[in-house]
Amino acid sequence: MSIFQELVPSLRFGSWTPSSIRKYLFGDESQSIEALCDVMMKLDGEYSSLLIAERILEAYEKLDLEGRSDFFKMLNAEYDLDVDLLGSAVAQYAEKPDTKTLKQLTREAEPRRQELFRRLNMAPGGTQSLVKMREHLLQLSRKQPELAKMDVDFRHLFSSWFNRGFLLMQPIDWTTPAHILEKITAYEAVHEIRNWNELQRRLEPQDRYCYAFFHPAMDDEPLVFVEVALTDEIPSKIDQILHRDRDLLSPDQASCAVFYSISNCHSGLAGVSFGNFLIKQVATSLQQRFPHLKKFVTISPVPGFKKWLIQKAAEEPAVAELIEQAELRPEELERERLSASISKLAARYFLQEKSSYGTPIDPVARFHLKNGARLERFNVAADLSDKGMTQSLGLMVNYIYNLAKVEENHENYMKNHKVVCSNQIKKLLPN
Repeated sequence: MSIFQELVPSLRFGSWTPSSIRKYLFGDESQSIEALCDVMMKLDGEYSSLLIAERILEAYEKLDLEGRSDFFKMLNAEYDLDVDLLGSAVAQYAEKPDTKTLKQLTREAEPRRQELFRRLNMAPGGTQSLVKMREHLLQLSRKQPELAKMDVDFRHLFSSWFNRGFLLMQPIDWTTPAHILEKITAYEAVHEIRNWNELQRRLEPQDRYCYAFFHPAMDDEPLVFVEVALTDEIPSKIDQILHRDRDLLSPDQASCAVFYSISNCHSGLAGVSFGNFLIKQVATSLQQRFPHLKKFVTISPVPGFKKWLIQKAAEEPAVAELIEQAELRPEELERERLSASISKLAARYFLQEKSSYGTPIDPVARFHLKNGARLERFNVAADLSDKGMTQSLGLMVNYIYNLAKVEENHENYMKNHKVVCSNQIKKLLPN
């Protein structure tokens, strides 16, 4: 150990003797994950912390569902704020607001869990392991809401670690390494990619593009990706984009860039917003490459619409009848009467229904409106697949990203949750 300490000067054990820490550093399997965390937090050497961080992450990897629950409960209880120390630090800073008391206040205002997570992040693969850890926490929090408090720490740290300045945008095409293409196929969350031929149709043609954000600490793991189609008009059906026998379009003939699928790849990064940055960067990049592009639009799913219709059907017999007709004869959805009825209900759903926070109840709408898009058009019978009928009774919508207006629209939404929409949608609501 003395030779080891000389080779690694940063390994400072303080009051810990070599014999008392050897079992923690060099793999005594009898040591619990709780004991390892305790030792890591007491050591002040970076290298020693790194070694134990690796052991902690290895131990965590072996935990079953109950073991993870116990681990999170331990962190919740033993690595929380010390309210007494925090109160004392507040009083000292109020009495003498200098650098020393500010440092003390800042230190006491942070749960010890955050420092533990920072040290775990130093281990090889630590960032990815912590993303997975948060995924487990979010799953457990649904049945154990007391654990949700810990997610404040993850959100705080991830908002810094996944800052836009650290993200790298990379194009994904048919020449991208196969192991990354396999992940794109697996992570596609909007329109399933069933095989390699289907993936090739989305990546290889000259009127199709895909871009992804990567993080330097997560190797070849895409964080979020967007699939783009160049078209000569705003699409009203998803088959116009995905049909295997569609006509190819020369990019020089395109007037629209259509964002038809946006997929977040890791549920452990839920709520960490970088999809908006990707859309704006892709739009800017495409506009520079193809100056003749006039419109940047989406054709987006409406995942909560069918569920909302079912709720309304309990109170409104006409809605129940509409659902029954649409499910029995989906091919008749485009008939004028059915189409008009669904469009009017969609206007209520998007413009009148609100969450407890005063925001639209549709999650995709919240994403695009928050990013400065405008709700442009409802497309009835746009997706008659099983998934499309189950989610939205076939409805899809177009959002428009006017690059000159996105900041203004974003501000309007953030200040008062205003749904910026076209006049044709506004007219669907009764006066």
